[in-house]
Amino acid sequence: MNYSPDFGYEDHFVADARQEERVSFIRKTYAHVAGAVALFIALTAIMVNTPSIVEPLAGVAFGNWWLVLIAFFIASTAAHRMAASQANPGLQYMGLGLYAFAEAILFAPMIWLIRTHMQGGDQIIMQAALFTLMIFGGLTAFVMITKADFSFLRGILSLAFWAVLALIVVHFVTGFTLGTWFAMGMVVLMSGFILWETSNVLHVYRTDQYVAASLAIFSSLATLFWYVLQLTASMED
Repeated sequence: MNYSPDFGYEDHFVADARQEERVSFIRKTYAHVAGAVALFIALTAIMVNTPSIVEPLAGVAFGNWWLVLIAFFIASTAAHRMAASQANPGLQYMGLGLYAFAEAILFAPMIWLIRTHMQGGDQIIMQAALFTLMIFGGLTAFVMITKADFSFLRGILSLAFWAVLALIVVHFVTGFTLGTWFAMGMVVLMSGFILWETSNVLHVYRTDQYVAASLAIFSSLATLFWYVLQLTASMED
């Protein structure tokens, strides 16, 4: 095995690597996804069960959503750049941890609201989590089994993403209600992102980029959960 002086193994793509290297990369990627999910759950649970933390967060989140979204965008951008660092493995892990922390801050107010103001709140959250894992697991299994290349989705997903941003801006400026159909559309869109990101694990990343790959997948998984949770909660209203 050849080594590069600044990181470790000589750069080569997963698609061109030996079978054992591909398997190792996939295992590492999804182990890191699982780790990010576990960290996210732990941080969210701490925040939701600590009134001195969650109540101020809820006040800011429900009163100034645009500030929260801007802060999350900045944290997300920084996290992805850190995770993509080629020369510093420690920085990559910091990026993954930062993103999990940012997601926990984003989710904590909504989960707290569901638990404290909706009947059967814990059940709603568990149902949403189970449904999310079923979607994620099914899409992941499909790509892994078929080894299909979904790179063609990149342009479609990009256009859809900018259309979503435009709708969100209209929502904040005019007060236009996005509603259930928007959440359903976002579930479909994030399913597309999961297909694309999972395909990238097999076809695009280098063998040393398992942290960056895991962050990309975790970000789509977390966003999928966000909208599935909204849909599940809306059905109980």
